[in-house]
Amino acid sequence: MQAVRTTIARPRGTAALAVRAALVGACAIFVCACNTDNQVAAVPDVPTDYRLRHPITIGEADHTLEVFVGSSRGAINPAQRAEVAEFAHTWKREATGGVAVDLPVGTSNERAAAEAMRTIRSILIANGVPANGLVVRGYHPPAINLATIRITYPRLAAQAGPCGLWPQDIGPSFNRNYFENQPPWNAGCATQRNLAAMVENPADLVQPRAETPAYEMRRTTVMEQYRQGQPTQTTYPAADTTKISNVSSTGQ
Repeated sequence: MQAVRTTIARPRGTAALAVRAALVGACAIFVCACNTDNQVAAVPDVPTDYRLRHPITIGEADHTLEVFVGSSRGAINPAQRAEVAEFAHTWKREATGGVAVDLPVGTSNERAAAEAMRTIRSILIANGVPANGLVVRGYHPPAINLATIRITYPRLAAQAGPCGLWPQDIGPSFNRNYFENQPPWNAGCATQRNLAAMVENPADLVQPRAETPAYEMRRTTVMEQYRQGQPTQTTYPAADTTKISNVSSTGQ
């Protein structure tokens, strides 16, 4: 009887070891699966929002006007006078500093540029640029280029980029971004850069402008018509003359 009990106990011990090994293997597979899931669901290295990948920044940039002056003429033509006057008007509206004028030195048109500078200076001052905010300095341009008078002032400018960067391959690869269908790095950069170039006032990207005062004369007229029970819309006497029916009847 003792021999029989020993023979039966051995298979039971072998089965228990097999069960324990299976449990250990299942736990190991479960741990590995959890670790793999954590790697796939991790936070991406770059933000998926293109506005965070390619933010629009605001800084100072130079606005430059180049005036071409020949070697035998020290005066500027009427078109150049208008360009300098418009430059002074934009300075009053958007400049963040004074005006700097670079005159060519050591060139064939050095004397003519110095004579033209008198006219440029008078136009700038006449259109609002203060005399103490105007700085004239000399520069040595390359001999092969036509030396110009460069008028510059700093202003606020919005910029984004640079674009065209592809740090990772967007094709099939073992990269995690490909399997998670994340946008490539360059996506949205051109849109941000174009918006920064088209905005008139870069400060509008940060905060809205203040409201201007109401037109009191028009407000008084509308309120008086409303008080008397009259129509308050604006009527134009010549509005009916541009109808399609009038144009077609006139053509007949």
